[in-house]
Amino acid sequence: MKTLFTVCFFLLLSSNLFSQDDASQYCSEGKIRAFNSSNRLSKVAYPGDDKIDVTYYKLNLSVNYNSKLLTGEVTVKAWSSIDKLTNFYLDLVTTMAVSSVTSNNVTVAYSQSNDQLKINLEKEYAKGELIAVTIKYSGYPQSAGFGDFVFTAHSGQPIIWTLSEPYGAKSWWPSKDTPADKADSSDVWITADKYFTSISNGVLTETVNNVDGTTTYKWKNRYPIANYLISLAMTNYHKYDTPFEYETGKVMPVSHYVFPELFSANKANLDLVPGMLKIFSEKFGLYPFIAEKYGQAQVMNSVSMEHQTVSSMSTFREDVVAHELAHQWFGDWVTCKDWQNIWLNEGFATYSESIYYEAKYGSSAFMTDVNAIMNSAKNAKGSIYVKDISTISEIFSGSRSYSKGGVVLHMLRGVVGDENFFKILKEYLIEPGLSYNVATTEDFQRIAERVYGKSLDYFFKQWIYGENYPKYTVGWSSKQINGDLFHLTFRLKQNVNTNPQFFTMPVQIKITTNKSTIFTSVFNDQQDQGWIIPISGQPLSVSLDPDNWLLEDVVGNTDLEDEESIPSHFYLSQNYPNPFNPETTISYTIPSNVKGETINVTLKVFDVLGREVATLVNEFQQAGTYNSKFSIINYKLSSGVYFYRLQSGSYSETKKLILMK
Repeated sequence: MKTLFTVCFFLLLSSNLFSQDDASQYCSEGKIRAFNSSNRLSKVAYPGDDKIDVTYYKLNLSVNYNSKLLTGEVTVKAWSSIDKLTNFYLDLVTTMAVSSVTSNNVTVAYSQSNDQLKINLEKEYAKGELIAVTIKYSGYPQSAGFGDFVFTAHSGQPIIWTLSEPYGAKSWWPSKDTPADKADSSDVWITADKYFTSISNGVLTETVNNVDGTTTYKWKNRYPIANYLISLAMTNYHKYDTPFEYETGKVMPVSHYVFPELFSANKANLDLVPGMLKIFSEKFGLYPFIAEKYGQAQVMNSVSMEHQTVSSMSTFREDVVAHELAHQWFGDWVTCKDWQNIWLNEGFATYSESIYYEAKYGSSAFMTDVNAIMNSAKNAKGSIYVKDISTISEIFSGSRSYSKGGVVLHMLRGVVGDENFFKILKEYLIEPGLSYNVATTEDFQRIAERVYGKSLDYFFKQWIYGENYPKYTVGWSSKQINGDLFHLTFRLKQNVNTNPQFFTMPVQIKITTNKSTIFTSVFNDQQDQGWIIPISGQPLSVSLDPDNWLLEDVVGNTDLEDEESIPSHFYLSQNYPNPFNPETTISYTIPSNVKGETINVTLKVFDVLGREVATLVNEFQQAGTYNSKFSIINYKLSSGVYFYRLQSGSYSETKKLILMK
């Protein structure tokens, strides 16, 4: 007698452990505000002049807080990417007026238009020849109060800071404005009134007190760096150190530059950073700028940004601190090659928050955070791959680039398993050509497939380049076969989607019987698909995706009629019992698409040397489920491993059975 049940699903209830205003949304909204406020999207020039390959930047800047004037001398070194190079351009807003350009100490001609500085070189350069130009300029950086280059105040005290991602660098210094071309190293020298403590990337090599009452801070970064990660932050900072001992006796400086009036309120969260560095170093590999530092410089206006070796932080909330720190691996060590692939920065940092919570607070906190980003991801519109990079809200979409990007990593972890997942992340970061360089989705996919040993093309195509997520109608029923052996018929139907039409994914099932709880997985690669699963004990309830590895909704349940109990693909069950003696049952299903027809089916048993032991089935059969008994009574077989193979046309599947006398 067939018994029908409704499917039981459960919902992991969110606790109040984490704020609804999570770090990914905080980061996303801040970056959108920071750049949109300058209202210069129509002037975006991307992806920079491909005739040069930048190797070095030196920024020598003088900043006057009272007049809001920035005076700069920037040196750019680059290799010529073509033969007979006579000119190239850098990105710089026209309102920053250039006064001179020299190349190899020779004054050269230049022009400014459409936010480009066009430089005519003093000679013709061959491909691979090194160019060195120095640009002197000055102007009043445009910031509109939120981003790019900001003059403002905290508690009445002056503060200056920058945020250049994605297109803001050109508003205050000339560079090749693309993440695709990292410089091998950089220097930032900042001269301002002695009131300011001036912070930038890398290590502080010298502080010079000038006779005019100004102070110059000289910062040197020796690692490859994208232009948008070069930054400055200046005010009357209180410096607080929490060193990171990464090996016994080996310590890296960790320095926090905080508004003096807010230090006490933030000290507890600042003290968390060495622990975060330890967790991320264990999960991803040692902090990538270990020869220099990690720092945090407090800024304002609700924006936080992962500037290399020194994040600019408007809050020191634990989740935001973890997010920006994780970017030092994902975004700074390996940077997205273009803004279309921003999920390689933001999705990775978002899921790193969850990884941090898992390591520090346990699985419950981890799942609470994952549930939160899943709920956000369901609001995503369009593909994770950003099709319109001229719109900042598209690049930094909180639900898509951050949350759904993070969920993609969580789902990948569910597909490949924990060991493979963290190995993928580590190998991605140290991969020659990617490490301290730039990457695309295809680079990450290639490494994931290499580690996993199987194609993941279906996974990346649908989740990165497709849209939405699966919405399932689920049904199941069970049939007693013999004693405690039951066949559970499980069916999944997906709503029709746009791209892809339906999602291909392994789907975990939790089956509660009157004897035990069983976890199993099916591989769903059809829009309407069924499976027959042999189990021990009478099924009482079934839960879809019990461990929350899949971005999905269950939109309905369906009862299974007799004809719907037949799966839409061949299915060969594991024999039961196994090990066996003297008899076992092998079940198999012929799919519904041959219903009304008969096809030839063979079921044979072989020993470990591939010699045929028995032919159990060799006949024409219709669609349906069949049970074939294999008894050793008529065969002289010893204990050991054997194999059984089901074949029909191009279909062939083999499973192992064990005889134990």
